[in-house]
Amino acid sequence: MPTPVDRTGRAFAVVALVEAFTWAGLLVGMVLKHVTHTTELGVAVFGPLHGGAFLVYVAVALVAAVRLRWPWWVTGLALAAAVPPLVTLPLERWLRRTGRLARPVATTSDDGDATRATTPVGA
Repeated sequence: MPTPVDRTGRAFAVVALVEAFTWAGLLVGMVLKHVTHTTELGVAVFGPLHGGAFLVYVAVALVAAVRLRWPWWVTGLALAAAVPPLVTLPLERWLRRTGRLARPVATTSDDGDATRATTPVGA
């Protein structure tokens, strides 16, 4: 049974998709500009779009890391995934598959105090 995705996790998934889409558009624009020498329009349009998407991705990844209680290494992977083209897509799939886009599960400790699990099931 799939783990339900938290609102923050859903926002991360959408922004990861947008970041990858603008990366792809920028790559096509760079090919058109520097390889075929036909137009600079792709770079002019997707350059600023990707720059904005990148900044939003970093901000949403940091918010998700705090709210979804990611370990430091998952946060580092999420931030590093924005640098090479299209890597945010497989990262988002992995985060979803391992339950890291879901709200942390509240558990009860042996002494009856409510605590929060920090490691998703199957991680």
